[in-house]
Parts: sequence; structure tokens; C-alpha cells
Amino acid sequence: MADGVVGIVGAGIVGLAVGREIGLRRPGTRVVVFEKEDRVAAHQTGHNSGVVHAGIYYEPGGLKARLCTRGRGLLRDYCADRDLPYEECGKLVVAVTPQEVARLDALHARADTNAVPGLRRLGPEGIREVEPHTTGLAALHSPRTAITDYTRISESFAQDIAATGGQVRLGAEVTAVRPDGEGLRVVAGGEDLRVDELVVCAGLHGDRVARAAGDGAAPRIVPFRGEYMLVRPEKAHLVRGLVYPVPDPRYPFLGVHFTRRVSGDVEVGPNAVLAFAREGYRFSDIRLADLGDILTWPGFWAMGSRHWRTGIGEMYGSLSRRAYMRAARRYIPDIGAADVVRGGAGVRAQALDRDGSLVDDFRVHRFGRVTAVRNAPSPAATSCMAIAEHIVDTVLGESSRPPA
Repeated sequence: MADGVVGIVGAGIVGLAVGREIGLRRPGTRVVVFEKEDRVAAHQTGHNSGVVHAGIYYEPGGLKARLCTRGRGLLRDYCADRDLPYEECGKLVVAVTPQEVARLDALHARADTNAVPGLRRLGPEGIREVEPHTTGLAALHSPRTAITDYTRISESFAQDIAATGGQVRLGAEVTAVRPDGEGLRVVAGGEDLRVDELVVCAGLHGDRVARAAGDGAAPRIVPFRGEYMLVRPEKAHLVRGLVYPVPDPRYPFLGVHFTRRVSGDVEVGPNAVLAFAREGYRFSDIRLADLGDILTWPGFWAMGSRHWRTGIGEMYGSLSRRAYMRAARRYIPDIGAADVVRGGAGVRAQALDRDGSLVDDFRVHRFGRVTAVRNAPSPAATSCMAIAEHIVDTVLGESSRPPA
């Protein structure tokens, strides 16, 4: 569509990237982004670890693998063009047991298929050359893995939308979506607007908004809180870049890791604890409607029956700083419970299918004049500009790109 109005629900980095892409691709189209908070990047985008992933983990051929590879390059170029922070500090994925070495070998083969740039396998001496205070039997070193500031990128995307005649409406929570002729009428912030197309990028509330727009119930969003520890300044120099464990293939989470931020701070985390509210950044945050959504979803009980032991372990680590750091010390023994303080937390919008499967890949569903992002976990921030291309190709019904 060359003209008309496209509404976007959610001013996280994915929704803003989509709005920006539409504005660039079709200047005659008006973009309106609806955001219930008083700022952009208020939830997942503004609470993540700031890592720009290189594509090590993702199933070859899947959306994550394809869009992470392209998205990383687009994001790097965008940050250079806008003078935004982008530091290729590199990452180690470290195996500390023989069982993890076998999983590391499988991960290496996957990363090679995904053409991760500069990747190399290291032994114990090579690990110490990259991260002198890290121990392990073997590791993968990804020198092109980077760190950035996704909140600043989101703010820049919002400025781009305004520059192409679009609008980001803050404090505009979408409460209803109704058919209106060949388009839709969106009720948000006490006002309503007719749109020709709607793109739902509502993150933690993505399933609810998608259902309101006419989509099915599955998958359901189940919130997982990820809590961080902050390494005390006197120990921060022990971490040069990023140090990750070998992920457990049963889960779409990457495990507790050490992350250097563009601010110079070093964080440990996040864990993955079931949250009792979709915006449950604290253990005490409980919202009955959100809890009801979790407990009435058959997939939750199916998942719980398989993984309850892991869930109890994560909860124990959430309550005990010593237990939290026990796993992290396997990689950097010189940073223990006394060397960290509790930091911030984020909440991951994890999609869960009816059969209890944790949805791993990005999931985008098109129905009528609505495109709904039903699952966009990490590396969605890395991939945001490529996700935007993918979605806009769907919305506009073509694959053309603007001239470089």
C-alpha cells in the first residue's frame, strides 16, 4: 500500500523499527504507533542486557538465524551513522564439564552453518588469552558479538518516524480493535483512529492485543522475570567482554552470564523465574488477571510437569544471592556473592504453545489486515531492523527495498 494509515501497537524496539521501515519504504503512508507507557522502550527493550548477538545459537534456516545475521549488520551501520554506541567486545561461550564440551561441539557446527563471523574454538590457554580470569575446558570465541544501548536506538527510531510524518502516541493504551469497512478502528488513550493495516508488536501483552484484533488464543504469553546482579566496581575489571555458559538445549534461555555494558558496568544474569505479573519486575509484584492467564492455560501445566525441578532451582537462586552466584563462579571463580549487589530486572514475554512447548523461533502471524508478532524474544533487539523488513514485506505485499 502506497498510501493510507498503518497502526502499530507497541513502542518497543521492534514496533519502532517497523514504523521506521514503513516510513522509509512508503513515504505516502502515515504511521501511528500506540504506546501505553509515557516513554518508548519501557519494558523488554529497556531492560535487556544490551547484547548484539552474532547468531551462534539459532536453528539454521529459521527466522532467528536469518534475521539475526542481517539485523546485526543493519544495526551496526545504523549506530555508526547516528553516532550511537556499538562496541564489538566479543563473547566467550564456555564449557566447564565434558558433557558441556560435547554440547559446545554441536553448537560450533550450528554456528558455522549460520556463518557466524570470526568464530573460533579455544582450549584453556586460549580462554585465558581472551578473558584472563575465566576458566573452562573449551570455549567458542565470537569476536564480533557487540554491546549497545537499545533504549537510545529506540529513541532514534522514534525520531525517524516523526521525520517521515509519522507519530508515536505515548500514554495511548489500545483497549479495542474493531472492523471498519475494509480497515480497522483502533481505540487507544480514549480516542479512536481508523487504520488500513495494524501491526501488533505489544511484547508482554502481544497475545491479548492479537486476540482483541481477531487472532486465536495460541500461543499464550507467560512472563519470566530475569534478575541481574551488578559486579562491584573493584571487580569489574575481571571481565573484558561477555562470558556465557553453554546453553541447555531444552530451554530458549541462555543461562546466567557475565555482560559488560556500554556504561562500563558489569552485570551477572539474567536468571529465568516465573513472574506473577506481566510487568512483574519484583518478586512481590502479583496481578491476579495475569496470574489467571497463566494458570488457565493448559500449556502452563504441561510445561510445569516437565520442568518443575528447574523452576524450583531458579526460584531458589532468585531468593539467595549465594545460590545465584554458585553457577556463575564456575566461569569466573574470583567473582562471588560478596562481589555483587542486586541490580535491575527485566521480564521476558515467552510464548507458550497449548502443548506446553516453549516457542523458540520468532513467530509472526498474518490474519486479515493484521500482522501480529506472537513471539519475539532474544535476539529480537539485535534483529529488529531485519524483523521490520520481514514484517513490512508482509504488510506491503512485496519484497522491494528502498535504494541504499
